[in-house]
Amino acid sequence: MIKFQYNKTSLQQIEKNLKMRQRTLPIIKSKETALRLEVKKCKEDAIALEEKLEEQIGGYESMYALWGEFDVSLVSLKDVVLDVKKIAGVRVPILTNISLEVRPFGLFSSPKWYFDGIKLLQGLAKTAVEREFVLAKLNLLDHARKKTTQKVNLFEKVQIPGYQEAVRKIKRFMEDEENLSKSSQKILKSLQEKRARKEAEESV
Repeated sequence: MIKFQYNKTSLQQIEKNLKMRQRTLPIIKSKETALRLEVKKCKEDAIALEEKLEEQIGGYESMYALWGEFDVSLVSLKDVVLDVKKIAGVRVPILTNISLEVRPFGLFSSPKWYFDGIKLLQGLAKTAVEREFVLAKLNLLDHARKKTTQKVNLFEKVQIPGYQEAVRKIKRFMEDEENLSKSSQKILKSLQEKRARKEAEESV
């Protein structure tokens, strides 16, 4: 509910608020469009990584019988390098590098498939980390998109029509007041003229 008073100062303030929202609305709308596109792209990336992970897990399961002999502690996550990027005005984490560590193992005493196992685990680890970051980015962007959509709706459906209605009401009131004032002046003038004529007649 927009609070206002029926005077010139209130009208100027309401018109100022209305103009500011009318100027800002296209900017917020373009931000919402940009965020919507980024969310869509992010969802596609998340689905692609999910499929890649399932495929890699399938490869892991195909070697299931051999994993009992494999030392999974050979592969570990050493470091994750992050950066922060602004996407449509939202700061999101960007994954720039994943560093994995492979512990030394006996090249000759270990089975030949160990190399395949290490490669498979490295792939799984990288994809899993990438997927987590894409999901984190998606959550941030989607949250920002929802907030921006709410703001667009607030401006478009509530505040702008509310301020326009307030401007109409104040202007109508001021016009009515002006007309009333003019009418009153006319009545007063005609009464004064009547009185003056009467006085003139009486004095004759």
